[in-house]
Amino acid sequence: MVSENGDHIEGASEDALFEMISALDDTDNTFIVVEPNTDDPTWFASVAVLDEGGYEIVRRDSAHHEHRVHKETDISRIALDLIVWLAARNIPGRPAGRITDFQNTT
Repeated sequence: MVSENGDHIEGASEDALFEMISALDDTDNTFIVVEPNTDDPTWFASVAVLDEGGYEIVRRDSAHHEHRVHKETDISRIALDLIVWLAARNIPGRPAGRITDFQNTT
C-alpha cells in the first residue's frame, strides 16, 4: 500500500488500511493505492478523498474483468470491504488457495 505522500506499508491488513485512509486529507495526501508488488499488476484498489466529503473507492481486476467504483463515508466499512476483496486476489508470495474434495459420509 502506498499513499500520495509516500507512506508505504508492506502487507495489507484491516488496521493498516483504516490508519492510511484516516490519514488522508484534501490537500497533499488525497489517495492510497493497494496493488501487488509486480512489474505489471493485474489488479489494484484505490481510495481517494472526495471534495464533497467521503471517499471514492475503485477496484479493478483485469483477470476477472472487474471494474467497480463507489462512494463511502465509513472508514471502517471501507477497510473491511477492501480486506475481503484483497483476500480473493492473487498476491505474489502468498500461497495459492487449495480446493479439497470432501465426501459426504451421512
